[in-house]
Amino acid sequence: MLWEQPGSSRPMPKPLIVDIPHDLGRDEAKRRLEHGTDQARAFLAKSGVTIDQLAWTGDRLDFGVSAMTQKIGGTIDVGPESVRLEVKLPFLLALFAEKIQKVASKEGNLLLTKK
Repeated sequence: MLWEQPGSSRPMPKPLIVDIPHDLGRDEAKRRLEHGTDQARAFLAKSGVTIDQLAWTGDRLDFGVSAMTQKIGGTIDVGPESVRLEVKLPFLLALFAEKIQKVASKEGNLLLTKK
């Protein structure tokens, strides 16, 4: 689905949103995400994705990545019962949104459920 970018008549892809439930509590989920960033860098690098920015503000992680000469920005909000990933994909990468969503959901579940 497309939405119109503010101040422009050019349609933009709708943000990709993945909600990952967990039963860890907010602090443990955040700790796992903080420690999982190195693993994420290695995993994403294999796919040609580079992490440009990672910045925590409270329970929100703002990030920026580059892939296929495209810049991607997003947030991860850590809640007491779920983690919400929101990614703003450029049009070219929005074509792969379904695949990106499946991978993000699978990897997020692994990170938040393994002991």
